[in-house]
Amino acid sequence: MTAEVRVHYGNTSRPIASKLSLLAILLALLALTSLLVGARWLSPAWLMQIFEVSDNSHELLVFQARLPRALVGMLAGAALAVAGTVIQALCRNPLADPGLLGVNAGASASLVTLSLLPFAAEWGLFWQALPGALLASAFVYVLSWVQHFSGQSQAPVRLILAGAAISAVLGAYVQASVLLNPQLFDGFRYWMAGSLSGLGWTDVHSLWPYLIPAAVLLWLLVPGLNLLLLDCSTALSLGVSLQRHSALAWLCATLLCAAATAVVGPLAFVGLVSGHLARAWLPLSFRVLLPGAALIGAILVLLADILARTLMPPRELLTGIMIAVLGAPFLYFVTRRISGRGRTS
Repeated sequence: MTAEVRVHYGNTSRPIASKLSLLAILLALLALTSLLVGARWLSPAWLMQIFEVSDNSHELLVFQARLPRALVGMLAGAALAVAGTVIQALCRNPLADPGLLGVNAGASASLVTLSLLPFAAEWGLFWQALPGALLASAFVYVLSWVQHFSGQSQAPVRLILAGAAISAVLGAYVQASVLLNPQLFDGFRYWMAGSLSGLGWTDVHSLWPYLIPAAVLLWLLVPGLNLLLLDCSTALSLGVSLQRHSALAWLCATLLCAAATAVVGPLAFVGLVSGHLARAWLPLSFRVLLPGAALIGAILVLLADILARTLMPPRELLTGIMIAVLGAPFLYFVTRRISGRGRTS
């Protein structure tokens, strides 16, 4: 990290800690709320009594249903947010998001296709989703580099349109496969729209073994990624391999997307919203942006899930629908803002 970045980071360390602490407190409050709300509402006092007096019905509701659901939501939201933040930086594209670029759709198509194989259950959801995520991600990665070296890096909408085309085609394939195959319909009809309903501890255990290694590797790449944020020529002059750092960071982002999508379905807009809010509120250093985006992504998914469970009781909306309701206006705002800059420049 250059001296300029280090000084900027050091002079603002106290406000940064306060902002991250505020996000952590908000996430904790939402996690507590997630344990209380649903078809059967619990009061905070009632929740505390579970720890003091054994109540099998409420213990099952909180510890076997709502707690793992909240944990999966936080892990998936953090993973998609970090992936989106990294992809936005690598593409130098403020509209980049794993859902909008087709990475989540690739994971979904791969998972649905391989689920038809008799031996696929032995692989686990992550390994079924990974091939499609890697293929879609590789296509977008190559396309972003082609745009960058051809001088089209200032046309971010083109990359999003290409990703939207991929998402549309793969999304149609997933929907057709699920609707036409009874074997897939029961297991994937809610999943393909993004849902946290019915998730348990098995899903928590299927997430963290893949999220942690990807997150650790991404953290080790932070110094080089910070240099890439400044300028490509600066990174090259300091001996940083652009292609190696970019490829490894992109691979980590793909792993995060595949793991999250395999469990909760293709949730769009999480990376877009979280990456933008993190960059608007925090310094441009990955050492701060990554944890900040992770907290914001976890907050966004938990908030959407709480709204999905409380807006139409006793019915439950899909979490993916609520995230789309929150994220689509944000995408419109960002697109208009970019278009306005293009006209004035």
